[in-house]
Amino acid sequence: MKTRAVIMAAGKGRRMKSGTPKVLHELCGRTMFEHVLGAVKGAGADEIVAVVSPELRPAIEALGVPSIVQEPQQGTGHAMQLAVAAMPAQLGQILVASGDMPLAPASLYRDVIAARSVAGVPLALVSARVPLPTNFGRVVREGGRVARIVENADASESERQIDEVNTGIYCFDESALRLHLSGLRPNNVQGELYLTDCIATIVAQGGSVEAVLCDDRRLVMGVNNRVELSAARAVMQQRILDALMLSGVTIVDPSNTYADAGVEVGGDTVILPGTHLRGKTVIGARCTIGPDSFLENAAVADDVLVWYSIVRDSSVQTRATVGPFAHLRMNAAVGSDVKIGNYVELKKTKMGTGAKAQHLSYLGDAEIGDGTNIGAGTITCNWDGKNKHKTKVGKGAFIGSNSSLVAPITVGDGALTGAGAVVIRDVPPGERVVGNPAKPIKKK
Repeated sequence: MKTRAVIMAAGKGRRMKSGTPKVLHELCGRTMFEHVLGAVKGAGADEIVAVVSPELRPAIEALGVPSIVQEPQQGTGHAMQLAVAAMPAQLGQILVASGDMPLAPASLYRDVIAARSVAGVPLALVSARVPLPTNFGRVVREGGRVARIVENADASESERQIDEVNTGIYCFDESALRLHLSGLRPNNVQGELYLTDCIATIVAQGGSVEAVLCDDRRLVMGVNNRVELSAARAVMQQRILDALMLSGVTIVDPSNTYADAGVEVGGDTVILPGTHLRGKTVIGARCTIGPDSFLENAAVADDVLVWYSIVRDSSVQTRATVGPFAHLRMNAAVGSDVKIGNYVELKKTKMGTGAKAQHLSYLGDAEIGDGTNIGAGTITCNWDGKNKHKTKVGKGAFIGSNSSLVAPITVGDGALTGAGAVVIRDVPPGERVVGNPAKPIKKK
């Protein structure tokens, strides 16, 4: 049976007090909407659409999700009426998810789909038990069966004592949904069309509603303000770190370690406190990362040490050492057995196998050959005030302390620059140059 999904994301999110639409706020490297989208895809939805506000539409369609604008916003029932009107009718089922519920896993959506399919009922929904008081709609049962949902604003005092609540996750038989949507009326305190009113009409016409009870209420935590966003982030962060540790990664202090969803770390790697692993970072086996290091979109091979350092959009090969207090950025590429030390910055620079830059250097737009040593205080002068230029240093070269390599320039294999040299011309292989401007040492 084909399953189509509708993600409800049209809410203004005023309580976030932000110019950013609520569902575009991030936790652990992805927006709330992206977390929901991933879970719905993981549940096996064949087709996904989103109901959005006008300002949200470009961002959602950039993710490849067709969107339906709800304006004005007249309730969840109105949003669903717009969604089904935009989809050709077919035999199947419609999964409904909330764009501000980032913690709900794919397994929960699969459970509600299975509950409806197996029982053959018009509707299955996810409920949870929560501490009172709460703003969630209450699940009202009669004879142990779901009879209706009453929103908190419309509930009586006795109904507000019910601790089983509606989470906003549903799976409808499509034909039944279309039928009951047509009968919705705004007979409530807020004057809106409630999708939940379909439940009472289904039951009144002899249908049954299945409820899937979510044992962990945190998974169906809706995010409406930044306090709730922080709480959701903490739950998701713990989930990510637990998965890494169970896969064979040592995280010394999970309360002081941060990893985005999708980060990959190899077995027997140790992550020390104060470390942030962000974006599409991939780390190999037997590495030590941290303490106090920041890796974003970093590709790190096996047996690497990165400590007290930043690696962004860059790669580090096997057995290399980075840090302390190093900064790699903009596609820096560190080869195997390289040593990058104190206060060294690499920008768009490739370090060959076994090369060293261990102290106080800036290497920008450069290629450094295998086995070359970069002395303390060396810089590549890569910008002429208008354009960036490239520096090439060959294999086995020795660049003396406080050398300035004025690009564009090439220093050949085995060449040497003296301490303090200002190199403005190419240096042939094996030649030694000193001074300002640097000149070859005269041969005796």
